[in-house]
Amino acid sequence: MSENAMAIDYVMEKASGPHFSGLRFDGILSSPPPSSSPGPSTNLAADPHAAKQPFVIGVSGGTASGKTTVCDMIIQQLHDHRVVLVNQDSFYRGLTPEESERVHEYNFDHPDAFDTEQLLDCIQKLKNGQSVQVPIYDFKTHRRKSDSFRQVNASDVIILEGILVFHDQHVRNLMNIKIFVDTDADVRLARRIRRDTVERGRDINSVLEMYAKFVKPAFDDFVHPSKKYADVIIPQGGENHVAIDLIVQHIRTKLGQHDLCKIYPNVYIIQSTFQIRGMHTLIRDREISKHDFIFYSDRLIRLVVEHGLGHLPFTEKQIITPTGSVYTGVDFCKKLCGVSIVRSGESMENALRACCKGIKIGKILIHRVGDNGKQLIYEKLPKDISERHVLLLDPVLATGNSANQAIELLIQKGVPEAHIIFLNLISAPEGIHCVSQRFPSLKIVTSEIDVALNEEFRVIPGMGEFGDRYFGTDD
Repeated sequence: MSENAMAIDYVMEKASGPHFSGLRFDGILSSPPPSSSPGPSTNLAADPHAAKQPFVIGVSGGTASGKTTVCDMIIQQLHDHRVVLVNQDSFYRGLTPEESERVHEYNFDHPDAFDTEQLLDCIQKLKNGQSVQVPIYDFKTHRRKSDSFRQVNASDVIILEGILVFHDQHVRNLMNIKIFVDTDADVRLARRIRRDTVERGRDINSVLEMYAKFVKPAFDDFVHPSKKYADVIIPQGGENHVAIDLIVQHIRTKLGQHDLCKIYPNVYIIQSTFQIRGMHTLIRDREISKHDFIFYSDRLIRLVVEHGLGHLPFTEKQIITPTGSVYTGVDFCKKLCGVSIVRSGESMENALRACCKGIKIGKILIHRVGDNGKQLIYEKLPKDISERHVLLLDPVLATGNSANQAIELLIQKGVPEAHIIFLNLISAPEGIHCVSQRFPSLKIVTSEIDVALNEEFRVIPGMGEFGDRYFGTDD
């Protein structure tokens, strides 16, 4: 790849942050509602999102460098996540009447032109999950609108864009990743002339005068020096699709990476989308009908099974297509079987059969005494199970004791630990710790990790007794 096409400098080890699930409601308020004071501290076991924070992206660069275009492209590609954009321009200090009379002498590109304290407070509140009221600045009157604000709620991703967002250290410290858009000065000047004359009602002479007097010196003194703080430098702005694709891919990885996945590399969570969150919302609802519970559970189980199959070994295979062409693909793993932990695990068998024609499925029944899972009641497994890769099925991983008992049995039967893939819909952190610490070579595939176990060893928020709900034996 040529340097001109991709001169992107990645220093991404600092760009990390847990996933935050908030709601996005961007709107204009005719008048600011009373500011709400922070509520009492919440129990992490009761609030699944209390310990999580959004991913904050800082985007800086010279005036008219293409920052907004880069932000728009990132937002479009992160369509599975809720994203809010906060512009530094919204935090311009309003000019006094005396300053307005000498507006051509006012430097709008100097750090003092911005209310950095208010900007810092805004981003800090969004990171803490609080909604904020962002000012609306009128570039024609050079004042903030006193009767309207932009309401912004915390989201998965917060993008902070502006020429000087890297200038203040406290603002920089709130960012998970810092992007500098690097565009040629002539291109930036041409864009600024077009923007200020068309959108902001200014004449060309005043634009050129302000550029020479304030914009260029401020860029040299404040904006360009802040480039050294960037984790990623994008030349050519929004035209550099390769750089933006790589950034979005990195952000997606960070958003989908649960903290436990960083501790245990053998734990995999299927990528969350609105469809998956919607299905979780339905099956966790205690008011859902039995028919709908089974329908949406089956859909989720199928996704987990498909993801689990993707971790099996494959061999390269060439075939001839109907056009007579050669296609180089892969061949499925033939030595495979499923093992369900009775009885909840049996709910996952249909999805496995639908994906793997004629697959053998074994059974393990473990009687839970005080939920320590030490008493094995029944097992029926394929005789050649030691030669197979095993998909262990149980929709809920709670304490992990029963799972450990089943895994221990499989290992005693000669199944290598690395040949076992444990599939479930939801997992408690305690269960993941319990299983992963004892069997670090085993893979765990789940669709969501919940908050914790309560004193009754139930997963919170959980979905109740899955087997009873699925098979219709609940009260």
